[in-house]
Amino acid sequence: MLCVFDVNETLLDLAALDATMGGAALRREWFDLVIHTALTVTASGGYRDFAGIAGQAAAEVAARHGREPVDVAAIGAGLRSLPAHPDVEAGLAKLREAGHDVVALTNSPLATAEAQLLNAGLATQFDRIFSAEQVGRLKPAPEPYHQVLDAYSLEPGDAVMIAAHDWDIAGAQAAGLRTALLTRPGVRPLPGSPAPTYTASTLPELAELL
Repeated sequence: MLCVFDVNETLLDLAALDATMGGAALRREWFDLVIHTALTVTASGGYRDFAGIAGQAAAEVAARHGREPVDVAAIGAGLRSLPAHPDVEAGLAKLREAGHDVVALTNSPLATAEAQLLNAGLATQFDRIFSAEQVGRLKPAPEPYHQVLDAYSLEPGDAVMIAAHDWDIAGAQAAGLRTALLTRPGVRPLPGSPAPTYTASTLPELAELL
């Protein structure tokens, strides 16, 4: 099975940005706005650089709360140096030991994703890293998922998208992939959508299911 991983929040812990963003609540508001913007751009048929969206969203959240603008360079540096969630290394090792191929698929620019996984000590666990940047469409549009399938000459049912985001699961489902929702704290399935193929609270638990 080809295991296709989302990166931010699924593998890497955004809580490390709390100090940069002014606290956990502002960090969550910022990332919610990043995702809301990305979804809106994608639904309206467009494309914008995900890193650019992140910087603009940070400026907007700061303005909403009457705060000084956040240093965009500091956000970028923080994103590139996020730590992995505690369960990730063991879970990836279990998947690879079981013979699964493991790749990453992210909305972040490719150079950012490569730096993220390298700095988190996870780069050697991945066979390839894919970015939505390469096809000019952000997830959950079908093109990012299809580029991974095409690269491996696979049918959709031969791959599973693993994510801690309901919208990513929905996009992968629409593209025909199997799906696995990783229920990080606060994560729930998208209301009214088909259930993910697999649901697990930790990556080692998911590895057992696969």
